[in-house]
Amino acid sequence: MSLPPAILLMGPTASGKTELALAVAERLPVTLISVDSAMVYRRMDIGTGKPPPEILARHPHHLVDVLEPHERYSAARFLEEAKSAVAEARAAGRIPLLVGGTMLYFRTLTQGISRLPQADPAVRAELEARLHHEGAEALHGELARLDPTSAARIHRNDPQRILRALEVCRLTGRPYSQALGRRDGALEGPWLKLALAPAERGELHRRIAQRFDAMLAAGLVEEVAELRRDPRIHAGLPSMRSVGYRQVWRHLDGEWDRDTLRERGCAATRQLAKRQFTWLRREPGLQWLDTDSSLSDKMAAILQAVEDSRLWTFSEETK
Repeated sequence: MSLPPAILLMGPTASGKTELALAVAERLPVTLISVDSAMVYRRMDIGTGKPPPEILARHPHHLVDVLEPHERYSAARFLEEAKSAVAEARAAGRIPLLVGGTMLYFRTLTQGISRLPQADPAVRAELEARLHHEGAEALHGELARLDPTSAARIHRNDPQRILRALEVCRLTGRPYSQALGRRDGALEGPWLKLALAPAERGELHRRIAQRFDAMLAAGLVEEVAELRRDPRIHAGLPSMRSVGYRQVWRHLDGEWDRDTLRERGCAATRQLAKRQFTWLRREPGLQWLDTDSSLSDKMAAILQAVEDSRLWTFSEETK
């Protein structure tokens, strides 16, 4: 085929996906497309691990800084915008490289999206008010009564998905798991799925702690404090429920001191990584790359994986 495969570079948080994607962009004619539910927000730079402006100027990323933190983003919107970016890249003869850690978005990209009712502002506002007063665990308990299948699949600390499941139950009158139905709209292939992760879990935990410390040193607390000055932004928004931002918000509310903030932030990031690994292990056709291997070895593995797909051949100069 004349089209190169879209490269889907996945992996747990702190595994070095962005750094590897930038290295690939120095070698290959790729178009970078972010697959990150937090990098879509402007003014959320430190806690998302967003590349600095000078790097983004050299290697622009689609789907970075596309909306304000008080606005809402969805898997459906991501799917349409990512497909558009992929089509634009292919039309220009470039390789789409989709990189990030939002596994739901990758699944939506490769499998399409279910035909579900659109969000209802009144129902969502009611559920968000309950989330604020009762907490995610109470709403997860209600979901368990209405739809045990979805409750078993959705973590009790994942309020955004709990809210959506309850909203669909309310709007359709049947369990969310049944309403998922047929999926359509997936990205047209070919694609190549790669996952970047350390071979040892302890190494990932070390990287997570190092990364969170670096974010604190770079001014994560000050970044969230500045966001709190915007009257449109509150703790219940999906943007502010992102790992790191949620913990800093509570620190700024006076609940935790700096040491507790660090402890809770690292713990929440480890939990996120665990959930990401669970998604990855269930992903068919995934090829793994070791974070701790050399950059040249990772580059060679990517080039070989693309050529092994028999969809694209690189020139000898590229190699």
